[in-house]
Amino acid sequence: MIPSRPILVYEQDRSVLASLKFALTLEGYCVLDGTSAQADPRRAACLIIEQRYGSGDGLGHLKQLRASGCSAPAVLLATNPTRAIRDRADAAGITLVEKPLLTDDLTRALRSVVRQQEAA
Repeated sequence: MIPSRPILVYEQDRSVLASLKFALTLEGYCVLDGTSAQADPRRAACLIIEQRYGSGDGLGHLKQLRASGCSAPAVLLATNPTRAIRDRADAAGITLVEKPLLTDDLTRALRSVVRQQEAA
Protein backbone atom coordinates (compact mmCIF):
# COMPACT_ATOMS: atom_id res chain seq x y z
CA MET A 1 0.00 0.00 0.00
CA ILE A 2 1.26 3.47 -0.90
CA PRO A 3 1.25 5.84 2.11
CA SER A 4 -0.65 9.12 1.93
CA ARG A 5 2.10 10.88 3.88
CA PRO A 6 5.14 12.00 1.91
CA ILE A 7 8.50 10.35 1.47
CA LEU A 8 11.19 12.93 2.27
CA VAL A 9 14.44 12.72 0.33
CA TYR A 10 17.67 14.25 1.65
CA GLU A 11 20.08 14.31 -1.29
CA GLN A 12 22.47 17.18 -2.08
CA ASP A 13 22.97 16.30 -5.75
CA ARG A 14 20.03 18.06 -7.39
CA SER A 15 20.02 15.78 -10.45
CA VAL A 16 19.95 12.65 -8.28
CA LEU A 17 17.19 14.22 -6.18
CA ALA A 18 15.16 14.98 -9.31
CA SER A 19 15.66 11.43 -10.59
CA LEU A 20 14.58 9.90 -7.29
CA LYS A 21 11.52 12.14 -7.08
CA PHE A 22 10.55 11.26 -10.66
CA ALA A 23 11.02 7.50 -10.26
CA LEU A 24 9.24 7.28 -6.91
CA THR A 25 6.37 9.48 -8.11
CA LEU A 26 5.87 7.03 -10.99
CA GLU A 27 5.59 4.30 -8.33
CA GLY A 28 2.75 6.29 -6.74
CA TYR A 29 4.59 7.89 -3.84
CA CYS A 30 4.26 11.52 -2.78
CA VAL A 31 7.90 12.66 -2.70
CA LEU A 32 9.33 15.89 -1.33
CA ASP A 33 12.80 17.36 -1.03
CA GLY A 34 13.49 17.06 2.69
CA THR A 35 14.69 20.67 2.76
CA SER A 36 11.57 22.15 1.13
CA ALA A 37 9.22 24.41 3.07
CA GLN A 38 6.42 21.80 2.79
CA ALA A 39 8.55 19.02 4.31
CA ASP A 40 7.80 18.11 7.92
CA PRO A 41 9.94 15.14 8.98
CA ARG A 42 7.61 14.43 11.92
CA ARG A 43 4.75 13.74 9.46
CA ALA A 44 6.74 11.78 6.87
CA ALA A 45 5.96 8.19 5.94
CA CYS A 46 9.66 7.54 5.39
CA LEU A 47 12.98 9.34 5.02
CA ILE A 48 15.55 8.62 2.33
CA ILE A 49 18.93 10.03 3.31
CA GLU A 50 22.12 9.94 1.26
CA GLN A 51 25.08 8.98 3.46
CA ARG A 52 27.10 12.06 2.45
CA TYR A 53 24.20 14.43 3.10
CA GLY A 54 24.81 17.65 5.01
CA SER A 55 28.19 17.73 6.67
CA GLY A 56 29.05 14.41 5.06
CA ASP A 57 27.23 12.21 7.53
CA GLY A 58 23.69 11.20 6.63
CA LEU A 59 23.42 9.12 9.79
CA GLY A 60 24.36 12.20 11.80
CA HIS A 61 21.63 14.14 10.03
CA LEU A 62 19.14 11.41 10.88
CA LYS A 63 20.22 11.61 14.52
CA GLN A 64 19.40 15.35 14.47
CA LEU A 65 15.99 14.63 12.94
CA ARG A 66 15.31 12.01 15.62
CA ALA A 67 16.27 14.52 18.33
CA SER A 68 13.70 16.96 16.91
CA GLY A 69 10.89 14.41 17.22
CA CYS A 70 10.97 12.59 13.88
CA SER A 71 10.24 8.88 14.24
CA ALA A 72 9.67 8.01 10.57
CA PRO A 73 11.52 4.96 9.29
CA ALA A 74 14.59 5.71 7.21
CA VAL A 75 16.48 4.33 4.26
CA LEU A 76 20.16 5.21 3.92
CA LEU A 77 21.64 5.46 0.42
CA ALA A 78 25.38 4.81 0.29
CA THR A 79 28.01 4.21 -2.37
CA ASN A 80 30.50 1.53 -1.33
CA PRO A 81 29.54 1.67 2.35
CA THR A 82 32.26 0.76 4.79
CA ARG A 83 31.76 -1.86 7.48
CA ALA A 84 31.50 1.02 9.99
CA ILE A 85 28.65 2.64 8.01
CA ARG A 86 26.87 -0.71 7.72
CA ASP A 87 27.26 -1.31 11.46
CA ARG A 88 26.00 2.19 12.36
CA ALA A 89 22.98 1.80 10.07
CA ASP A 90 22.23 -1.63 11.49
CA ALA A 91 22.56 -0.39 15.08
CA ALA A 92 20.15 2.45 14.29
CA GLY A 93 17.65 0.07 12.66
CA ILE A 94 18.01 1.76 9.28
CA THR A 95 17.69 -0.02 5.95
CA LEU A 96 20.81 0.46 3.82
CA VAL A 97 20.51 0.54 0.03
CA GLU A 98 23.68 0.66 -2.03
CA LYS A 99 24.16 3.05 -4.92
CA PRO A 100 24.19 3.05 -7.83
CA LEU A 101 20.50 2.16 -7.92
CA LEU A 102 20.49 -0.35 -10.76
CA THR A 103 17.61 -2.53 -9.59
CA ASP A 104 14.42 -2.02 -7.62
CA ASP A 105 16.23 -2.26 -4.26
CA LEU A 106 15.05 1.19 -3.18
CA THR A 107 11.36 0.63 -3.96
CA ARG A 108 11.48 -2.79 -2.27
CA ALA A 109 13.09 -1.20 0.80
CA LEU A 110 10.44 1.54 0.84
CA ARG A 111 7.61 -0.99 0.63
CA SER A 112 9.16 -2.98 3.45
CA VAL A 113 9.70 -0.09 5.87
CA VAL A 114 6.27 1.40 5.14
CA ARG A 115 4.64 -2.01 5.70
CA GLN A 116 6.50 -2.41 9.00
CA GLN A 117 5.44 1.06 10.12
CA GLU A 118 1.78 0.40 9.28
CA ALA A 119 1.86 -2.91 11.17
CA ALA A 120 3.24 -1.25 14.31
